Amino acid sequence: MSNQSKNRLLHIATIGKSVGLRGDMKLHIKSDFPEQFKSGSTFLINDKDRVTLTNVNLNRGLVKINSIDNPEDAKKFTNVKLYTTYEETRKNCHLKDGEFFWFDIIGCEVFEDDKRLGVVKEIERITLSNYLSIKTDDSLIQKNLAKSFLLPYNEHFILSVDIDKKIIKVNGAMDILEAS
Repeated sequence: MSNQSKNRLLHIATIGKSVGLRGDMKLHIKSDFPEQFKSGSTFLINDKDRVTLTNVNLNRGLVKINSIDNPEDAKKFTNVKLYTTYEETRKNCHLKDGEFFWFDIIGCEVFEDDKRLGVVKEIERITLSNYLSIKTDDSLIQKNLAKSFLLPYNEHFILSVDIDKKIIKVNGAMDILEAS
């Protein structure tokens, strides 16, 4: 999911090319929560306009929108991005214990042994693993350390996450920073 913090919108899918003669379109999901894509769901395509999904078939990656039933009308939606709000995401997507939305982790300060290493600027998914992209604290940059570094988001490195305080406590991150 890309972070659209200015408008508090999250890009969660892109409509692809039309398929067949009945107005079906490819749906390219960019979210970890495919369950939110069901018939009757509505999504923003800009700050104010919404579309409604109909005939959703996630197994085939196909969807219809606004009951469009021909390829000519469907082609008008090729490459249109679907957005949702942070609030709708919290309501419609359910997390397990210890899981967090990416938009909640972005902006968290990263500490190792009470030393501030930096701030999470983005989360990158490389193959099947997630990495925190951390902007290094200025005091460490002045010591000729890298301006940013990637930290694997797994239990070996992440000790605790406090979304309310926007703090992540880590282990072994300083070694990665020094090697960057």
